[in-house]
Amino acid sequence: MTQERVKPSDVSLREINEETVVAIVKLTVAESQKGFVAPNAVSLAQALFSKAAWYRAMYLGDEPVGFVMPYDETLLDPPDPEPEVGVWRFMVDGRYQGRGIGREALLLVIAHVCAKGGFKALELSYVPGPGCPEPFYRSLGFQPTGRMDGDEVVLELPLDGVAEGV
Repeated sequence: MTQERVKPSDVSLREINEETVVAIVKLTVAESQKGFVAPNAVSLAQALFSKAAWYRAMYLGDEPVGFVMPYDETLLDPPDPEPEVGVWRFMVDGRYQGRGIGREALLLVIAHVCAKGGFKALELSYVPGPGCPEPFYRSLGFQPTGRMDGDEVVLELPLDGVAEGV
């Protein structure tokens, strides 16, 4: 049975608060993907100590379905004169994958970054291996940089002209 694809308007990014944090921490990727992304509890703990973390829950209607956390150097005080932005964490709960939620959520992140302005590219990285998210990221226009971040491959989406297409 194939799950129905979502409408873009059904996906939103929302702040996490004391009423929603437990639901977000309980979200998890499929068992085969657990080596690719940290648990949301770890990500939220890291966000508490990073002045550059901008984190949101992904929602499908009123149901929490994922988590995203860009690292945004414009949030530093003082901000970096040539700030960079990257997707530090990105996950869709295994029960909701394959419906286009991740695509719509990442498009919302791209739109947010473009609206802020001042960035040349949006970076992200992934752990290579069977089942890794590289094809998904490449389908949205992210391209290899030739760089590694530890054991992760770094991709980037040049932002020149992206705003019109988001």
